[in-house]
Amino acid sequence: MIQAIGLTSNPRQELPPAVDDVSFEAHSGRVTALLGAEAAGKTTALRLMLELQQGRGITYFRGRPLHRIAHPTREVGVLLGEVPGHPARSVRGHLRMLCAAGGVPIRRADDVLEVVGLVSLRDQRLGTLSRGMDRRLGLGCALLTDPHTLVLDGPANGLSTRESAWLHGILRAHARQGGTVLFTTDDPKEAARTADRVVTLEAGRLVADQEAADFARTRLRPRVAVRSPHAARLGALLAKEARAGRRSVEVVKEDGNRLSVYGSNCADVGEAAYRHGILVHQLADEIGDAGPSLPAADEVAGTAAAAGEATARQEEPAGGAPDARTHNPPGHQDDSRTGDRAAGRAVGRPGVAAADDDTATEPTEILLTPLIPLEDADGTDRAHLAAAAPAPHDALSSLPPPITVRHGRSPLRPLRYELRRILGVGSGYLTVAAVLAVSALLAVFLARAGHTPQARLLVAWPEELPLPPAALGAGLLGALAFGDEFRHPALAADRGTVPRRLGLLGAKLLVAAATALLLCLLTVVSDAALLHLVYGDELTKVPADWLSLSVSWMALVTGCAWAGVLAAGVFRSTTAGLAAVLAVPIVVVPLVQKALEGPSVRSAAGLPARLRDLALVRWPFGAERYLAGGVRMIAQPVGGALMLSLTALLCAYLLTAMRGRVR
Repeated sequence: MIQAIGLTSNPRQELPPAVDDVSFEAHSGRVTALLGAEAAGKTTALRLMLELQQGRGITYFRGRPLHRIAHPTREVGVLLGEVPGHPARSVRGHLRMLCAAGGVPIRRADDVLEVVGLVSLRDQRLGTLSRGMDRRLGLGCALLTDPHTLVLDGPANGLSTRESAWLHGILRAHARQGGTVLFTTDDPKEAARTADRVVTLEAGRLVADQEAADFARTRLRPRVAVRSPHAARLGALLAKEARAGRRSVEVVKEDGNRLSVYGSNCADVGEAAYRHGILVHQLADEIGDAGPSLPAADEVAGTAAAAGEATARQEEPAGGAPDARTHNPPGHQDDSRTGDRAAGRAVGRPGVAAADDDTATEPTEILLTPLIPLEDADGTDRAHLAAAAPAPHDALSSLPPPITVRHGRSPLRPLRYELRRILGVGSGYLTVAAVLAVSALLAVFLARAGHTPQARLLVAWPEELPLPPAALGAGLLGALAFGDEFRHPALAADRGTVPRRLGLLGAKLLVAAATALLLCLLTVVSDAALLHLVYGDELTKVPADWLSLSVSWMALVTGCAWAGVLAAGVFRSTTAGLAAVLAVPIVVVPLVQKALEGPSVRSAAGLPARLRDLALVRWPFGAERYLAGGVRMIAQPVGGALMLSLTALLCAYLLTAMRGRVR
């Protein structure tokens, strides 16, 4: 079950908090609806419960707050807005990637596709899904780890009647299996029809917590919907006849030529229109809603008057009869708005009229019952959910605990997750193909000019360019590794912020290094093959120092890939990651060269041999040559600048990752 206690958002400058001291429960095996008009605080309440927004309060999921649960995604399935996935990724690929992140078997993706009815669309791209299909996929993502609790923000928004019925059937089936379901809606009819319990918010405060049957009885009222070109005249006549007949009838002007008549029926309204020769285009019985959260001025005044008259009849049976009221549109202003707003809030739903004279005591109960937030409709005391009233000397200690926004945990299978992430979209394949094509053509033109050494020719690196195409491509792939996470935060769907964990970083660096090494090999092979095809064997001979050149080449490309990963992780942008790669030869290399200008009286010649003597063992397989190649790479201006940049970026990443934990 869910226990939300004292949820309060931080004040917004001079405005009151969006959510103010909200407490309620959502029981296991039941569907609970969080109802409220737009800007009533529903989404803010969910974000406070999920610790995605700073504020005060605490929420227990089966007795534990969310930050105390080892694997929150296995306990709580969340749907907030649209699915934050890459638009070029397939539906099945997205679910499989999330399976790796949640540590569940890969076959679970196919099971969920059958449950949500997306088997036929499993290969369709996320960017082409309709609103209804996106809702289905979002529900599938929430169900992927088989959580006990589902927290859904407006799951039926924008869906057709058929799709909404299907979605609520899935939620009902989850509740029957013992799960807890909490969803938000702004439609009172939907809440009464699909939920077991309805929690109503109004202007950020809890105004009702009822069983669905009690909610339908007290918060939804039957009405007569009337559409006529003479709506204003008909409304005035209905109000006049109600006063003459001492009947409680309420007439509300809607948009255009529509009226809503409460306390009457189709027969009476139709007869009145016929007697006065008024043309009627529509006349139908409907079920009204719970009304707006901020009523019009004369609606508030009329409601307060109705409540006062009902109370007066209880105290003085000989009091006057109630009269009917005709309300103006919401845009109408009145001087009594400020003075009567408190009275309107005290009775709850605006615009509820008194009943007939023979049931004069009933309207007061209907008006007041929904507004007892700490007591159920059946009288069950729920005061233990609210914070105790603070004593004057103990005001601070009675405040709810603060809510701290925490970064999400690393994927449970980070390496598997990263592989499925990079292989699931075509941007990586397109980047590799573009790099190979540009590198091969550039090598042919450089060979034609005849001014480029063979070592640079095989990697298509002219002296005029700061970096070869392969290094730039590896840097771009590395920048995409973290840039796509922030642009399409699939891992942050339920945590708000992309996790910066060492496990995830290690997986991305490992995959980026493997991709860079593969790109190195493919570049050299494709360049050599094209040069051999065009110019023969003269330009494809193996250099004498091929081993050290290969090590330097692979270190350069791998370093560029890592620089892209780290920079994108620090600055949260693919563009910033690629800019950091370009900044190494353009900005950092000149600075390093300027720092190393001047004669050198000492050198590091013989460093590998001295390291071998220090280790007192013989390097196997001629490893000193690899070490010599690495040292030579670092000794070069580009290599030294790259190592310096990588060190700085790694320190910055660790600082940003650990900053929140230190706080």
